[in-house]
Amino acid sequence: MNRATCIIILGFLVSCFGLGCRQKQPAQTSSVKVEGLPYYNAPDFTPQWIESGSKQLDTIHTIASFSFTDQNGNTITDKTVANKIYVADFFFTACPGICPKLAKNLKLVQEAFVNDDGIILLSHSVTPDKDVPAVLKKYAVNYEVNDARWHLLTGNKDSIYTIARKSYFADEDLGMQKNSSDFLHTENILLIDRYRHIRGVYKGTSPAEMNNLIADIKILKEERD
Repeated sequence: MNRATCIIILGFLVSCFGLGCRQKQPAQTSSVKVEGLPYYNAPDFTPQWIESGSKQLDTIHTIASFSFTDQNGNTITDKTVANKIYVADFFFTACPGICPKLAKNLKLVQEAFVNDDGIILLSHSVTPDKDVPAVLKKYAVNYEVNDARWHLLTGNKDSIYTIARKSYFADEDLGMQKNSSDFLHTENILLIDRYRHIRGVYKGTSPAEMNNLIADIKILKEERD
């Protein structure tokens, strides 16, 4: 090898390490390409992607049936949200901390889908003995809640706490056995699909997370069986 050739090779190596050579990587292969939003099947909220039409969907966690009363005294059940996408959270009207932030951020979601009757918001009171419909109605007016799209729910406390913890996994202390005498607290907002599966979990005090939620609702609207 002559001197000129050595200089050329050395120059190439210096250039490569100094600027970063990009080598073509072998394409990753997968037997199944799964797109769209994940499913959440347990309280640790580990995402699980499942191919559309898979029999595995038969075993995915589903929100239990329910029946509560909203700010207008109307009965709201799982049939109310049948074949609809809905957003669920937990609050109480006397809350001075995160609940006003939750309400203001959920209003962003309400405004994004104000003309879409396929999108529903359900806010469950964790102090239902105090948050009777008249109190919820005052709260709804204060936060400009659209009664047709957003239901503030009250009802039997045991029923609310049971569905909160067992269906929505809505508590900050995972793995602890609790009942309705143990106060429920969470800032999570959950996205539920047309078949009552959990498809998204968001920090309700973050406007940026609400933008993610709005974007994910749009993705879910395009999802087909």
